[in-house]
Amino acid sequence: MRRLLIFASFAEGGFGLLLLAAPAVIVSLLFRGELAGAGAIMARLAGLALVSLAVACWPEEGAVRPYYGMLTWSAFAAVGLIGLGIAGFAGILLWPAVAVHVSIVLLLVRARAREQKTAT
Repeated sequence: MRRLLIFASFAEGGFGLLLLAAPAVIVSLLFRGELAGAGAIMARLAGLALVSLAVACWPEEGAVRPYYGMLTWSAFAAVGLIGLGIAGFAGILLWPAVAVHVSIVLLLVRARAREQKTAT
């Protein structure tokens, strides 16, 4: 599970950095929409939040807190992105982003189950 949390932390942190650097491009690719005014500020804040999440979820020896943090984020992100896609806000990267988050959720749940099985 440690490697999976490291991967997820790098992925979310990297995406956060992309949002900080080029929010309009990322929003356009994800949601096929334009970003204006305060939306750019909010996108950059979301980027900071993702970088913060990545740091907070960096695995520590024997700690399960990072697991729950990344699991919660990935599940909520997947559900939120699916809702946006159904509502018609699907850019070219929206469904791949859904696939990444669903995959991370499934991999985290599987890894946690394996850890608990070996611990007993």
